[in-house]
Amino acid sequence: MPSMNQWRAGLASLYVTTGVGFTRLYRHTREKPQEETEVDLHLKGKNAVILGGTRGIGRAIADTLAGEGANVAVCARNEKQVAETVEALQAKGVKATGASVDITDEDALKSWIRKAGVELGGIDILVSNAGAMAQGNTPEAWTQNFQLDVLGAVNAFNAAEPFLDKAAKSHGDAAFVIIASVSAAQADRADSYGPIKASLIHFAKGLARENAANRLRVNVVSPGMVYFEGGIWHMIETNQPEFFKQANSRNPTGRCATPQEIANAAVFLASPASSYTTGVNLVVDGAVSNRVNF
Repeated sequence: MPSMNQWRAGLASLYVTTGVGFTRLYRHTREKPQEETEVDLHLKGKNAVILGGTRGIGRAIADTLAGEGANVAVCARNEKQVAETVEALQAKGVKATGASVDITDEDALKSWIRKAGVELGGIDILVSNAGAMAQGNTPEAWTQNFQLDVLGAVNAFNAAEPFLDKAAKSHGDAAFVIIASVSAAQADRADSYGPIKASLIHFAKGLARENAANRLRVNVVSPGMVYFEGGIWHMIETNQPEFFKQANSRNPTGRCATPQEIANAAVFLASPASSYTTGVNLVVDGAVSNRVNF
């Protein structure tokens, strides 16, 4: 295994040979902070719209984009959380806006996205992170997951597409990133959650192929277990501590991911630094899934 000095030398060589500039990209774990590594993602001045951008993965994506100099618009159901998030993003020195939006309300969602595009001065990046998290095989669970996860992503893209097309033509790149789940490829029982996530991956692949020639890229990030305060795995840790320990023990890393670790993957895919990457489902799960992708 290369030493840290060898690794740094290799990174320096990469910089010399590719001419890639460096800005901040962070690696965080729950145990301890890691060193900062400088990679220019070319996000300064870009405009990003994030569905479900006030907590967990969505908030980490918003913070990371703003930290890279991108302007950000967020929506979520909780008006107070939206206001707090917008204030925190503005404190990073970028333009930020947000609103409380019911993503299952097609007209309200499309109206907000168009308004956000005008307020920001365009949309270079769209991130769909909203999810109902409804479990079970009931008609209610299927409906909730479909309306929020699938139709939310479809309606958001349809509203943002004119802005994304314009950005792609003007700047040579635009991106749509969908947050799905490793549950898309796992089936222990009949449940609505996994199939809904699988449909998002299928949708993204089709969009990617349709829009590749126009330089509008579409990718998916599929996380495994992600831990944050108020999130599902925090609740499991609180209410089912033994199950939480067992779940972590099954992961080769021995732990859940942090929202920041998922955000790093999403932000890279959203950035012009990944300009030739489209139609990809990037699994970020600590190797807990044993499937092999060819």
